[in-house]
This record gives sequence, C-alpha cells and structure tokens, in this order.
Amino acid sequence: MDAKIIVLPGDGIGPEVTAAAQLVLQEVSTRFGHNLQLSERLMGGCAIDRSGRPITEETLADCAASDAVLLGAVGGPKWDDPRAQVRPEQGLLALRKGLGVFANLRPVRPHPQLLKASPLKRALLRGVDLLVVRELTGGIYFGERGRGLQPDGRERAFDTMVYWDYEVERIVQLAFKLAAGRRSKVTSVDKANILDTSRMWRAVATKVGAQHPHIALDHQLVDTAAMRLVAQPAAFDVVVTENMFGDILTDEAAVLTGSMGNLPSASLSGNGPGLYEPIHGSAPDIAGKGIANPVGAILSAALLLRHSLQLEREAVAVEKAVDGALRAGCRTADLQPVQALSTMQMAAAIVQRLPKR
Repeated sequence: MDAKIIVLPGDGIGPEVTAAAQLVLQEVSTRFGHNLQLSERLMGGCAIDRSGRPITEETLADCAASDAVLLGAVGGPKWDDPRAQVRPEQGLLALRKGLGVFANLRPVRPHPQLLKASPLKRALLRGVDLLVVRELTGGIYFGERGRGLQPDGRERAFDTMVYWDYEVERIVQLAFKLAAGRRSKVTSVDKANILDTSRMWRAVATKVGAQHPHIALDHQLVDTAAMRLVAQPAAFDVVVTENMFGDILTDEAAVLTGSMGNLPSASLSGNGPGLYEPIHGSAPDIAGKGIANPVGAILSAALLLRHSLQLEREAVAVEKAVDGALRAGCRTADLQPVQALSTMQMAAAIVQRLPKR
C-alpha cells in the first residue's frame, strides 16, 4: 500500500513521542511491504514562532490531502499568556474543524501488567474495556465567545455551547455502530437536568436508541458518570458524550491505565483523513529529557493503520508488540521511576517485538 501521512510533532514532548511512533510506522512499512510516506509539518507554538500562526493554510491543505495525520501535542508555558490573541490550541481546533473530524474515539483498557500503576484497587479494574466516543467539532469549544470591559468597568466573558440535532445524531449513530461490535451497550452522558443542549442530546440519543433495539442504552448525568468511572469502571462499554464532557472524562479515565501516556485516540470524519494523537499534553516539565512515554503515540499509530489505512493485521501487530513489551517489564519513568527506559528505548523494545512479516 502507498499512503501519505502528515506528522505534526508540535511542542514539548510531542516531537519525542511522534519520533517513536514514526519509528514503528517505518518498521511496519518495511516489514509488511508498504510504502508509508511520513512528512513533518509545524503546528502549535512552534508554528507561532515561525509564522505567527498556530497552523498555516498550507499545512491545513497538506493535511486534508493526506491519507492520515499523526499529531504529538501542542502548547507550553512560552505561549500560555491568557491575554494572547494567538494560542497553540487554536491550531488544534482549526485542524479538527478543517478535517471535519467530528468523532473522537478513546479506548481505555488497562494492561494486566500495569494494574498496580493505577491508583484504583485491582478489583475495580478487572474487566475494564471501554470506549469513549467524544463529539469533537461542536459544543462550547466552537460556540460564540467573547471577553471585554463593560461600561461600568467590570469585565465580562462568555462561551456559548451550541449543538445542532444532526451533530448529535451522527455521533450517537456511530456509538451504536461501534457498540454492535463490542458488548452492545451505550451510555449517553449529558447534563439534561440543567442544559437545553443536553436535553436535545438526550432526546436525539433516545430516538437513535429506538432504531437499535438489540443494543442497550442508558443515560447518565456527567457528574454521575464521572463518579462511576472510578467507582464502577467495568460497567461501561461505549460512552458517547459532547465535546467538553468527553475531554474531561477521558482524562479522568486515564488513571485507570496508570498513566495518561498510555492512551491513544483517533478522530474520524465521514470521509477524508483521520487525525491520530495520544491524549496527553505537551508536558513541558519533561520535554527534551527523552523520558516521555511513547505508548499512547504508538497505539495511536496502530489506530491510524486500522481506521485510515484499513491495515487491520498491521494494527494488531503493533498492539501485540506493545503488549509484549509491557509483559516483558519494559517501562518508562512515568510507570517505573527506577531502571526506566528512555522514550526511544521503549520504542525499540516495541519494534523488536513486531513480526518479521
């Protein structure tokens, strides 16, 4: 297979973990007889420093013309001035909107060898295998916003949460499709006791649920879901929710695996290239030290192989190589401070466990 993959290393540890993921993809390309062409572009703070913009039109066009996009992380203290008109995160929002990737998939499956790394009791982690489906291009992150001084000298700011019914319907339909290949249960998370957007969300989810009678649907308020994620995580199968709630809940779910560095994500559209990235941030406190955990980025590359390139055998091979490395005791510093592997040593341990063909 020939495929063009745009890599956006970004800021902080982004270049380190994407280098590890690229190593794995290059090995997959060689060992399985593919031609995966990896090309890097700037996005985030580094792009602001170069061009004054978090992502350029040229980079957006290159991403749209690719088969898939692999992203590291964006942001850092250098660009954190809340008064700044241009911020790294704007590049990420523009990329998501430009690619039309409305569905963010975040699988959460604690590895058996890492259960002791989680702050939760082992008994609670037994059987945990959930998938969060987060709506990615609507809601409060994309609604009208503003900030400014009022005539009385007070400062006022607002962010508007807006959803259309079709945005809710397409993400919920996807959640039911994915649940059909899993344990046939969908949990829709909202705040329908307070928000009109959530009341519409619940109504649409109920309508879609009626079209799938063989799949169980339950509704949970976001605060209840947050509590149950740490109290009864094994009760969830597919969780579907809006943009901000999904952002928060998936970071909470990361503790189930022991480290945010372990979790991948895939952002998909109806057609066109997908966007793949680990869920962690740029971690500026450890950037440049070569100790970042590359597992989330490497598993994101596996999702890229599966969803954008339809290379299921290769995706499974990467996932099994990650499992094999973890079973063998390979750990980065976030999971094992003593005798930890560096970022690229961990990547090499995973590559070593890829099949020859």
